[in-house]
Amino acid sequence: MSEKRIALVTGANKGIGFETARMLGREGMTVLVGARAAERGEPAAGVLADEGIDARFVQLDVTDEESVRAAAKWVEAEFGRLDVLVNNAGIMPPESSVSPSEVPIAALRATYETNVFGVVTVTNAFLPLLRRADAARIVNVSSELGSLTLLSDPESAFYPFNLLAYNSSKSALNGVTLAYAKELADTGIKVNAANPGYTATDINMHSGPQTVEEGAGYVVPLALLPEDGPSGGFFTGTEPLPW
Repeated sequence: MSEKRIALVTGANKGIGFETARMLGREGMTVLVGARAAERGEPAAGVLADEGIDARFVQLDVTDEESVRAAAKWVEAEFGRLDVLVNNAGIMPPESSVSPSEVPIAALRATYETNVFGVVTVTNAFLPLLRRADAARIVNVSSELGSLTLLSDPESAFYPFNLLAYNSSKSALNGVTLAYAKELADTGIKVNAANPGYTATDINMHSGPQTVEEGAGYVVPLALLPEDGPSGGFFTGTEPLPW
């Protein structure tokens, strides 16, 4: 069994996921670059390896249970456990960026398949390996737009962003986070939702004012929480956000 801590990041071939993997690698972890396609995941892992990071590509499509199970079996065979799981993979189909009453049901379903059901699928598959670690951490990458408090406040900067599929999927993800934190409360596993902020990525056509380094910088602290750190919370870095 590896002495180094092992971290898996889904959707890690680009954007916040890639930068999160890089930062965890710089902390001395072996980082598993989860990506749907080898032609994207392998080069991403190669870039990290060239920087001296112990990075491996793992084929993982969060919407495909067989793919997730195969990835979990591979990690078990290679490392025997998992110390950090960052559920980063997320989508916002362009056709869902319309008025709520105009969102195609297919786009809503696709959003939930990745942003919610995919997180549950991956977490359940890797939970036995996380239980084998001394102090595992699960970080679900959420968004301010999942905060019902902020979305319902007319004075909030987020109030105008009325994105039915994306926003509600992140609210659901926050609920998923809390449910796992409660289930695992008597273990050493901590489960939290991270808000990376409005970051320039493909999901928003690079319109966000933050860099991916800044966004990942709000995710990584939750993967590195000490023993007395929180669980079952929603944070920007270590600053709590309202549900």
